[in-house]
Amino acid sequence: MLKQLLGTLWRGAPVRARRWSIWLVEPRFAVTVAAVVQNEAGQVLLLKHVFRKGSGWGIPGGFLSAGENPQDGLRRELCEEVNLEIDDLEIAFARTYKRPQQVEIVYRCRARGEATPQSIEIKTLAWFDAENLPEELPRDQHKLIRRALDGS
Repeated sequence: MLKQLLGTLWRGAPVRARRWSIWLVEPRFAVTVAAVVQNEAGQVLLLKHVFRKGSGWGIPGGFLSAGENPQDGLRRELCEEVNLEIDDLEIAFARTYKRPQQVEIVYRCRARGEATPQSIEIKTLAWFDAENLPEELPRDQHKLIRRALDGS
């Protein structure tokens, strides 16, 4: 009976009040996109990032803007960072982080054209065979690439 009463009150509440109450109690988190981009030879694109910890090497990606479609956000990031268009875009998996509160959507895709650094964020880029990634690439990035390519 209490559930019915609460349900009736909730459904009858103004939309603004329902949205505000959800905003108040639900967690907020950042959403990022990343991609394991392969060229025609099957090599994986890695970027050496200015702001990335450790060696700086990792797959491309970035934060979504408010209301941005994840695929559009990934295409924007690749264009801004390395002037690269992509094809055959598909979700490989999604993962979450507790600190910072973040959801990351990882894609796999194929490169169309040549990649060249366009942003001050990118020191350099290189294509690597999936079985011969640089030693200084963080272990997490190795695992992420393997998982995306294996489809698991």
